[in-house]
Amino acid sequence: MLLDLAWRLLRPLAFALPAEKAHDGALSSLELGGALARGLAGALAGPPPPSLARPLGRLRLTGPIGLAAGLDKNGRAADFWPALGFGFVELGTVTAHPQPGNPKPRMFRLPAEHAIINRMGFNNDGSAALASRLRALREAGRWPASPLGCNIGKSKVTPLDDDSVAEDHLASLQHLRGLPDYFTVNLSSPNTPGLRTLQAVEPLRRLLDRVVPAAQGTPLFVKLAPDLEPDELAAIVLAAIEGGVDGIIATNTTISRPGSTGRLEEAGGLSGRPLWPLARQRIGTVVQAAQGKVPVIGVGGIHQADQVLELLDLGCSAVQLYSALIYEGPGLVHRLNRALVERGR
Repeated sequence: MLLDLAWRLLRPLAFALPAEKAHDGALSSLELGGALARGLAGALAGPPPPSLARPLGRLRLTGPIGLAAGLDKNGRAADFWPALGFGFVELGTVTAHPQPGNPKPRMFRLPAEHAIINRMGFNNDGSAALASRLRALREAGRWPASPLGCNIGKSKVTPLDDDSVAEDHLASLQHLRGLPDYFTVNLSSPNTPGLRTLQAVEPLRRLLDRVVPAAQGTPLFVKLAPDLEPDELAAIVLAAIEGGVDGIIATNTTISRPGSTGRLEEAGGLSGRPLWPLARQRIGTVVQAAQGKVPVIGVGGIHQADQVLELLDLGCSAVQLYSALIYEGPGLVHRLNRALVERGR
């Protein structure tokens, strides 16, 4: 496939740059490339085959493989990603207040393990800026056929008391309301101090009491961490369902360092291949706890078709990936979609 060949040629150049600089450069190229970039990707990969379309709660996905939050925080290439074969796309994480994130360097490749460690800290232009971009996308008639979601998180400057946290999330919902096809509340990043404490049952219930009504009917998911113990994770899933969420996304990055992962001194969340065994266990816990009451989206270390099939067979309605694109290249999603069609999924 030409996309794979192009990536094999470009990857050494990209990997010669610091990880974050390469990431920003790729987004700038896609933003500047506009229709040409979308056209080339569509010709070389294209949207998922129609047979892969499926429901996700109240949403209709064009395919079961989604882009996880983190790659395109500010929606700079929001209408590009479906051309690679993504059946849904999640932008963000964005916060109510624009913020620069943590000091650089804050993203590290682990090529031998096909992994990434990041401590970005929700660097983003703010939810109002994302809303402006999405509004322009709709007005230009370029809204993609694949559902487009917005992942929102707590601003670093916001205190951790219930009212402050709720008001912070409500501000982002107010900015974005009526634009995305779904929202995700991100309580699981390890890179905002104290954020993961909001995953506890009682803080989560109090937050959902405020944010679920504020979504005004737009589907709302919650994203959880893999570092929770199974019993604790199951209790949180039940609390989220009782709180009215439309689905669970499991999992985010891990603060553990599974396998032989290098750069042990680097703080931050680990993603990529070494995360898979832990993520797979926790996804199983979430699916079992959810009992089919809400859909589950599986995330964490996915890079091949057998893993996608395993999670779908487990009971996930869909999956998301991000880090695998860095190592496998932009043709990965097309290859996965083709494999799913060949296997009758």
